[in-house]
Parts: sequence; C-alpha cells; structure tokens
Amino acid sequence: MADIDSGSGQPVPRKRADARRNEATLLDAAASAFVTSGVDVPVRDIAARAGVGVGTIYRHFPTRADLIVAVYRHQVEACAEAGPTLLASSGTPHAALASWINLFVDFLVTKHGLAEALQSDNAAFETLHAYFIDRLVPVCAQLLDAAATAGEIRADVNAFELLRGVGNLCIGAGDPRYDARRMVGLLIAGLRQR
Repeated sequence: MADIDSGSGQPVPRKRADARRNEATLLDAAASAFVTSGVDVPVRDIAARAGVGVGTIYRHFPTRADLIVAVYRHQVEACAEAGPTLLASSGTPHAALASWINLFVDFLVTKHGLAEALQSDNAAFETLHAYFIDRLVPVCAQLLDAAATAGEIRADVNAFELLRGVGNLCIGAGDPRYDARRMVGLLIAGLRQR
C-alpha cells in the first residue's frame, strides 16, 4: 500500500509500524536537541539522544534541512492529530480548545533556532508555512466551532486570527520576565461567552 507524500505528490511506500516508531523516536530526539541547542546541534548529539548511530540519521535524513523539515512536519502532525482527540476526551469543547492551544504554544515556544532556519533561502523550507496553515487552521476551526456551538465562546472568532494572535504572544517567550503561556491563557479566557 502506498501513501501520497504531501510535499511532492508522489506515491511513497508505507513504512512498517516499527519503522514509523523508530523514525518518531529519532524525530522526537532531534526536536528535543533543537530546543536545548538550536537547529545547528551536532548530529552525533541527536544520535546519542535517539540511541542510534549517526549513520542511521543520515540514512533517513541525508541533509540537516531534511531533518529540520521532518521534525517540523512531525510536530505539526502531532498537534493536528491532538485536536479531535482532545475534543472527544475533554469535559467541554472550551476545555479541549484550551488544552489544544497549550499544545500549540508548546510547539511555538520550542522552535529555538527553527524560525531563523525557515527564513533561509533553502528550498526545502519553502512549503512549510503553507503546510502549517493547511494542517492547523482547520483543527483550530473545528475546536472553535464546537465551543461556539456549545455556547461557551463567542461565535465570531476566526481560527487563522486566533493562531496568529497566539503566535504573536509567543514571540517574547525566551525572556524570563515574560510569561507567554499566561498571556495566551488570558486570551483564551477572553473568548468566553458572557
């Protein structure tokens, strides 16, 4: 069975479950290394975190740009997949929205060095912003619609605007005098229907 690679539109063979788990472990290790040391962290450090050899990383991701793109996509997918799960398991749609926005904040504030890499002229990064928007805006819209339908929040909130606002609130997250999560919490509380 084949999947369509969302970046190229070409069919790619489906990986075995254990290969997908191993790749997820490697991507999680790379993401963790990026958080603590930036995207220029030595590949040997990522390999050590993942418990694999350096060759394994290069076999899966021949260039650093390939690894950065894969980590970014992996994290976007995890955030996108969490939305419906939270909506199904949370006590209220507003609680699901608040939990999901917290995951989104985690995604944003842990991109140490990634934003700079994405601004480079490397062609591998060109489609990532559109991918991010295409995957996360509909999830946010679903959560907003559910909360509005339940009468918990205002009905006039646009998903793109909310994600953009949250993103702007997270810009100063590296400053110890600024609590981005608190500010985002105030924003989400402000959506409540009075």
